[in-house]
Amino acid sequence: MPPYAEVIGDPIGHSKSPLIHKFWLAKLGLEGDYRATRVAADGLEAYFGERRTQGDWRGCNVTVPHKQAVIASLGRLSERAREVGAVNTIVADNGALAGDNTDVGGIIDALSPIARPTRACLIGSGGAALAALAAFRLLSVSFVSLNVRDRAKGERLLAASGLDGRVGPVDDREGLLGADLIVNASTLGMAGQSAMPDEVLRHVGAITNPQVAVFDMVYSPLETALLAAARARGLLAIDGLEMLVGQAALAFAQFFGREAPRAHDSELRALLTS
Repeated sequence: MPPYAEVIGDPIGHSKSPLIHKFWLAKLGLEGDYRATRVAADGLEAYFGERRTQGDWRGCNVTVPHKQAVIASLGRLSERAREVGAVNTIVADNGALAGDNTDVGGIIDALSPIARPTRACLIGSGGAALAALAAFRLLSVSFVSLNVRDRAKGERLLAASGLDGRVGPVDDREGLLGADLIVNASTLGMAGQSAMPDEVLRHVGAITNPQVAVFDMVYSPLETALLAAARARGLLAIDGLEMLVGQAALAFAQFFGREAPRAHDSELRALLTS
């Protein structure tokens, strides 16, 4: 059987990962497949028990809400995954499962158009937020405001990150207005999830520094309310496709043994937005 990989999560219907990987497989003329599979939280153990015995299964990407829960099923973690404390890429290795985190590289790739940020505001406290904190360390961010729904969890994340900062609610005005980079690493604004609070959008609309950049990891919808508020204010707005493609390229090489053909990025983006 041809080799295949997949993305798992719950929900999973919004995922564009199959389009991305199948596009690259076709461009390279490689035989293989990439699928999307819904796996509930209580089904992870059974899922891995079945997949690890399939010789044609190369591994999977992991999306919400499993990026931390999957670690218990893995035999090995990369240094990056261990540092972040979350996994978004799992590679099958002779029946063993190795976890990696390519989200960090995807975030850095998405942020490449902007100058090095010094003060960041991060919305969210899940696996994507952990990757963002790791990226902030690599980018030498000096201060981070964690805007979270669970303050206690936010305090733990900030302490573990080793970064200077503060913790506040999602709509914390000081955190949003004091940053030169705002990152949404939560599901707020995602199709089928809770909306981004109006107060957050109002604060973004009150930003006076034209150099502020706003990056939303959500890509369904592609133009989120947060990005629309940023664009209306004349700020640089970076959508979730930038990160999605960047992290997918790193995973693709591990699944299929070939570098993703990034020379076709403009064609891929047109496909993803059609």
